[in-house]
Amino acid sequence: MADTALTARQRSPLAHAAARLAAATRASRGAIRLAELPLLAQVNVRLDAKGQAADAVGLALGLQLPLEPNTVVHAGEVTVVWLGPDEWLVVGRPGTQRDLESRIREAAGDEHVSVTDVSAQRTTLLVGGPRARDLLAHGCSLDLHPRAFGPGRCAQTTLARTQVVLVARDESRAGFWVLVRSSFAGYLTDWLLDAAVEYR
Repeated sequence: MADTALTARQRSPLAHAAARLAAATRASRGAIRLAELPLLAQVNVRLDAKGQAADAVGLALGLQLPLEPNTVVHAGEVTVVWLGPDEWLVVGRPGTQRDLESRIREAAGDEHVSVTDVSAQRTTLLVGGPRARDLLAHGCSLDLHPRAFGPGRCAQTTLARTQVVLVARDESRAGFWVLVRSSFAGYLTDWLLDAAVEYR
């Protein structure tokens, strides 16, 4: 009998690339770190940032939704990424998407809100190490200098002609999250591995 959606074991889009990412990390001798953060929960939320639902949802998540453009906030294992004036991406540990969705819907009550589980839409690449900014700069037109794109910043941009959400983690040593659509993840990984050859 074939696996069904309910019984099939989830497989990340980059499961096949884990060994290559680890090998590139070792070959760089600490200059860069590449890894997939597989199957993170990702919930897209749209609501009125000035309405009561925004405060209630923030309280339910244990944080305040970021209102400043291109910023990120964290609370425990939950990260909220600003995507637009009325749109956020809530990221949590794998398998928590239903809980996050439920908490957000319950907190919003009767207020108008859109809550969509988009966990299967993207995967997340970690790009870290002291040369992470240099590596990303090869394919991204953003100014990635810490003064312009420091910890707690995010942007919807292109990396190697691929649409991504780029997140500078809270500590500079933590590097960057690159959230990429699953269908482009293999291509972007190949690009990163090719660009990382410079750091061997």
